[in-house]
Amino acid sequence: MSNSPQSSLKATRFSHVIGVGGIGAGSLIELEGDETLGRTESRMGRLLDARDYCKLHIVEHYLAVLLGAPGGGNSCRVMAVGNVGNDDAGIALMREMANAGIDSGYVRVESNYKTLFSVTFLYPDKSGGNITINNSAACELDQAQLDQCRGELETAGSRAIALCLPEVPLEARSEFLRIATECGSFRIASFATGEMEAVRGLNLLSRVDLLALNREEAASLGHVTVTEHGKSKALEACLQVARTANPDIVLIISAGAEGVDVFAQGAWSHHVAVPTEVVSSAGAGDALLGGVIAGIVQGLPLVHRTREGNGRNSGETAIDLGLLVAAFSLTSPHTIHPGFTGQALREFDGAKGASLGVTGLKESAVDSRDH
Repeated sequence: MSNSPQSSLKATRFSHVIGVGGIGAGSLIELEGDETLGRTESRMGRLLDARDYCKLHIVEHYLAVLLGAPGGGNSCRVMAVGNVGNDDAGIALMREMANAGIDSGYVRVESNYKTLFSVTFLYPDKSGGNITINNSAACELDQAQLDQCRGELETAGSRAIALCLPEVPLEARSEFLRIATECGSFRIASFATGEMEAVRGLNLLSRVDLLALNREEAASLGHVTVTEHGKSKALEACLQVARTANPDIVLIISAGAEGVDVFAQGAWSHHVAVPTEVVSSAGAGDALLGGVIAGIVQGLPLVHRTREGNGRNSGETAIDLGLLVAAFSLTSPHTIHPGFTGQALREFDGAKGASLGVTGLKESAVDSRDH
């Protein structure tokens, strides 16, 4: 079964966002020196006073707050499917998700495993990566949990977004995408750089409507490197692989301060980042995706296109909203900005000259979670 992103992204309102992925915590370390960390290198770094979270939690936090769920007059349920350990970290994460409006009824507490933990490393220019453990509670996501959430997907049908993110086993994600396809969900996914060979081998992109990657991940999917082949060839190589699997696929390729490249409606468009002072870039890509999905749920078009094929920030597209949320997240040392509310985002937008007015989201939805 193949959905149509071109039509789905124009006006459809969604009732459910059901996400599978990592739920966990971690630490951030700022490395000494600008050189890329070597294979056998040991290097000193400064432990930062910052809270790190894993992908599903980050994306759904920004999404749930923007949509004002629950109790904010918005009918879209934001749901998480995954596992945490029966430890202090797991208990704290469950509480934080509930406070943000994320439905964690499908999150299982595992007594025999620790909550997922990662270490994010940052270079002086605020770019970086992370290392995530692969023997945590998150790795115990199983068929029974996926079968349990099938009913939600079946009931919602085409009004459900199935969100498939890393840090849980790829086999479970493949099964989740299969179920979502059978149920007619709109399927959004992201994959880590080291997973791309398996993604191609399993033909997972045939079950994805919107693929969100960073530039390094996109190059890896296309069997190239940005350093050797350049940005344009990396994007085209990624596109070729993705469209071979699904001719209707939409791509969102983030590149930090350079902004975002989007392939939709048969063409690429580039969208500039919102300029802001960067405290930490960790989690910004996930914040971007959370904002984009919030725009899609509210019926915003993904992009507007000028005659030259380049997107202009107008405040009226899902990409605009995502870029604004990402810029807001950059102002915090934490991967989830603790001060994120609809009102805070409006004030941040206004401080940028009101050029990206958050006009697409309903006032009640954006403001309903403000405290």
